[in-house]
Amino acid sequence: MALIPCQVLRAAILLSYLSVLCHYKAVDMPAHQTYGGSWKFLTFIDLVIQAVFFGICVLSDLSSLLMKGSDNQEQERQLTKLISLRDWMMAVLAFPVGIHTTVLPFILIEMRTTNHQYPSRNGGIATVCAFSFGYILWVCWIHHVTGVWVYPLLEYISPRAKIICFLLVMFIISMYYILGEKINSYIWESEKIESREKRHKTE
Repeated sequence: MALIPCQVLRAAILLSYLSVLCHYKAVDMPAHQTYGGSWKFLTFIDLVIQAVFFGICVLSDLSSLLMKGSDNQEQERQLTKLISLRDWMMAVLAFPVGIHTTVLPFILIEMRTTNHQYPSRNGGIATVCAFSFGYILWVCWIHHVTGVWVYPLLEYISPRAKIICFLLVMFIISMYYILGEKINSYIWESEKIESREKRHKTE
């Protein structure tokens, strides 16, 4: 039995992200005042993704709690959609994008406490690559408008090297998606095996 209910953990994590975002916006950094503001940095975008994801988790928990004992089929369908959105966001955004930062422990806690249903691998990877490509276009647009690269390294490498770098980023984030899928599968397959062994011992 968990020492702290997963619902309480999710609410605490959500509050911590909201607090970080508030402080992040309050920090007076010159880069935040230029074109694109904080939104040009993947770290900030990731914080927003994590806050939205855990917000959906808390909302699904509250909905489940309020629906206990209810037989309203429409409400059940809405809750199923919300849980599907939660699982999808975990698979294609929260884990792959968050794995490069310090948010990883929170994501692993969430993965350990809840069995998330992953989409098809092709569909998931396509979505992850679309997000990566969108961010790359955003970085290129910022350079087009300001003449400055968000990441200074890009200033010193050739156009061909930039393309290779961008393709490498898309490949790595796709591997993160597969890693998340495998970790989730490993955790919950192990749980099923342990549950079966416990049942056999009590029979």
